[in-house]
Amino acid sequence: MKKPQLSFWQIWNMSFGFLGIQFGFALQNANVSRIFETLGASVDDIPILWVAAPLTGLIIQPIIGYFSDRTWNKLGRRRPYFLVGAVLASMALIIMPNSPSLWFAAGMLWIMDASINISMEPFRAFVGDMLNSKQRNKGFAMQSFFIGLGAVIASSLPYILTNWFGVSHTAPEGIIPDSVKWSFYAGGAVFFLSVLWTVIRSKEYSPEELEAFEEEDNVEVGQYHGELNSDDEFKANGKRLVNKGALLILIGALLSIWFFSSDLEKELYILSFGVLSAGVLAIISGMMQRKGRSTLGFVSIVNDIQFMPKTMKQLAIVQFFSWFALFAMWIYTTRAVTSTIYGSTDTSSELYNTGADWVGVMFSFYSVITFLIAFLLPVLANKIGRKATHAISLILGGLGLISYYFISDPMYLLLSMTGVGIAWASILSMPYAILTDSLPSNKMGYYMGVFNFFIVIPQLVAASILGFLVVNFFEGDAIYAIITGGVSMIIAAFSVFFVKDKNDFSN
Repeated sequence: MKKPQLSFWQIWNMSFGFLGIQFGFALQNANVSRIFETLGASVDDIPILWVAAPLTGLIIQPIIGYFSDRTWNKLGRRRPYFLVGAVLASMALIIMPNSPSLWFAAGMLWIMDASINISMEPFRAFVGDMLNSKQRNKGFAMQSFFIGLGAVIASSLPYILTNWFGVSHTAPEGIIPDSVKWSFYAGGAVFFLSVLWTVIRSKEYSPEELEAFEEEDNVEVGQYHGELNSDDEFKANGKRLVNKGALLILIGALLSIWFFSSDLEKELYILSFGVLSAGVLAIISGMMQRKGRSTLGFVSIVNDIQFMPKTMKQLAIVQFFSWFALFAMWIYTTRAVTSTIYGSTDTSSELYNTGADWVGVMFSFYSVITFLIAFLLPVLANKIGRKATHAISLILGGLGLISYYFISDPMYLLLSMTGVGIAWASILSMPYAILTDSLPSNKMGYYMGVFNFFIVIPQLVAASILGFLVVNFFEGDAIYAIITGGVSMIIAAFSVFFVKDKNDFSN
């Protein structure tokens, strides 16, 4: 039994909620560093304050994916999570620009990002659930279109409110400007209403229907099938996990000792504590399996990570370098542009805030490129293959970031952002289109959540080391963090060719 072809408007309705999701993310990406600096954060504090966002996704997305795979009620499978996340995220967007202190803002970023992730994670799985293999490129392209459209409007809102409606973009020291506050209020409303549209206007296939469609997927599964493995196999795997966990704990401990003894920056402990945590989780799962407790959800989660499809492992490398670059851009563009091109680091000055508003325009512009190019990428992929399409897009993005260094007129930064916009459109669609063809439908949500690891981990690495690099090697000049991001994106482009895409003729 094959999944039916959905109409353009059916795909439109099921993707429309991404307009609001990206509205929230775009406001966050373009303005949170500005909020942090306004509330007193120094340039080397910004990466550690941003850790909340990727760390939240690392925890939330696999959990939401795991439970959404097992949910079925009157609203469906994924839609209950769309709605709950939208309500929470809308409230967080309203509270965020009213943060009275830096650490309150950092906590609100954590809450806001968790809420957005509750809505976002099931949307990726929704495409895999509802569309057949031939339509998935179009489905993820539609999401890219709404992501681009939402980001265009949201990123430029402070600029629009100031220059078109006369809303003040400056405020006394330590106070968030009104243009930023009203942008976040609008974001809360758009987020809720657009997700509500998808909830009301879309339907979902039942678990029985998805099971009937399974034979069409022809997925590449890993070695692990919990219901088929014997107790002896579980115990043997448990022993391997305990050994691996012990090694990870040793590595994490040695890194922590080195950072402490050398009096290195505090954000580097994110790396060592991350390795320690992975080791602890591996040991706990391994011990459970050795005791025969192999049916626990936690054990299934760890084993599914251990035996993920080969294509997913290969895409992990591409995602790592792609998202390291993006995170560098998001957290350092405001600082790089205001200090290098506008020549000001005083957050209460007219010059700084004019530069910060221009960053919003830059982010809006690359989002314009994203939604303009979104439906062209699938056409190009049909001609030259998904891998070649993605590699070309990433190279253009990397060159765009590197070009920051050579620009003195802010208008020319829009040319830089053209390359970034093309790369962003591809990052939002091509890896997911390749991935969904290798995933079993009964684990689609969970593996989409796990795939987020390869978005989050590079962001945590960036948050750990970029502040250290900027202070100790780049003499506080954020422009070099942007260049590092550009090089990383070009590395991602070349790693694409090592990915196996079973539906790509370029293999």
